[in-house]
Amino acid sequence: MRDVERTRRVGGTPAEVLRLLSPTTVVDWEGSFDVFDVDADGDDTVVTAGGTGVKLRLRFVELDDGYRYEQVGDGGPFEEMTTRLRVAAEDEGARVTAASSVAFGSPVPLADRVAAWKRGGELDRLLDRIDAET
Repeated sequence: MRDVERTRRVGGTPAEVLRLLSPTTVVDWEGSFDVFDVDADGDDTVVTAGGTGVKLRLRFVELDDGYRYEQVGDGGPFEEMTTRLRVAAEDEGARVTAASSVAFGSPVPLADRVAAWKRGGELDRLLDRIDAET
């Protein structure tokens, strides 16, 4: 298991940033997968997404300051992936922090490092897009 965190100050207020975010926009803005389906499961939202040869399901829990989401089921690229996306006030804007834990589930020693590197790129793209939209 590897942890990766990215943070960025953006120009929008926390309320403005949170209005931009939804489970669908988060997946889309991370840039690795296309959204295929979105289902409500109680208070949670389950997004089915995928790309070339890969399909995964992500369970999103909306929180007061952002989202917590994780890969669920056996179909995704990771053995385990959880992410916490937080938005907090900072100066005249907001601080957006995305922290993720990933495990690739491979006996290859560097696999979790590669998974964390890939996940870091996805979080960078998400923060880039949030910054551009605020």
